[in-house]
Amino acid sequence: MRIALILLTILMLGACKSPEARYPVSQNSGSYIRESVERNRELVAAEEEYIKDLMEEDSATEYLVSNDGFWYYYNKRSTDSSNTEMPEFGDLVKFDYSLSTLDGEPIYEEGEKPTREYAVDQEELFSGLRQGLKLMKEGETVTFLFPSHKAYGYYGDKNKIGTNVPVKAKVTLHDINKNESKNED
Repeated sequence: MRIALILLTILMLGACKSPEARYPVSQNSGSYIRESVERNRELVAAEEEYIKDLMEEDSATEYLVSNDGFWYYYNKRSTDSSNTEMPEFGDLVKFDYSLSTLDGEPIYEEGEKPTREYAVDQEELFSGLRQGLKLMKEGETVTFLFPSHKAYGYYGDKNKIGTNVPVKAKVTLHDINKNESKNED
């Protein structure tokens, strides 16, 4: 009986102890993140080099470089001197687009995707196309060359576009409806 009383006392004293922090069995030094960053840098550099090689081969086309990390050329440029408006935040634009691989293999052919209405910077759209639309004027058709991080990135579109696929997008901007409410503020 005496031994049971001693064990019970020891158990009670041990139970009153404050909880101790549990430490992970293995600790990461952040090497996974550093390795991932390095892989992504190499991927971006390889894609950009491939795009530059394609542009060199197509010397007849005048390519422009955007400040946002993609290249483009005009299929149809506006020659109307009164047509100077480009989409800005909140404007409603109507456009069509098709997507292909950089080698020209169709992913979404012209007419496969319906004409899209888009409130600039207020709706979901992959980043390259969102930025590219702001470089266009009404009635223009532009072909953009997007590295994968400016297109659908790591996740793809969960349909026809896989992981880390750079794309060529041919975009026609039909209409820009200016957001009048931003001028009233």
